[in-house]
Amino acid sequence: MATAETIQGYFNNLKQGKDWETFLADDITFTSYTSPVKKLSGKNAYLEATKRFYSSIVSMELRDVMVDDDRALALTHYELKHPGGNIFSSDVAEVFTVKNGKIKTFEIYFDSAPFPK
Repeated sequence: MATAETIQGYFNNLKQGKDWETFLADDITFTSYTSPVKKLSGKNAYLEATKRFYSSIVSMELRDVMVDDDRALALTHYELKHPGGNIFSSDVAEVFTVKNGKIKTFEIYFDSAPFPK
């Protein structure tokens, strides 16, 4: 599966709320460039650390995708629901490396200010 197909499949499934995790490599490396920077290795560690985020997605929009060989940059917009019930927005830059049809590295850049504390 080509990089563009992998990334499009991931976001299509994420938008539908099903099976998006099948696009992740077992040895994925994830880096969140917020303060402090957080780096995780392995699919299970990633899923455990991000389950709150994924469960809070009300909607998401894939605004743009740029692909260069095995690398991709996606610009996304999320509507998220805080456990307290408030809905807020977040614009995100997501950078991927794809190997053998799976997301091998995933880096995320976003402004954490809108996120409730």
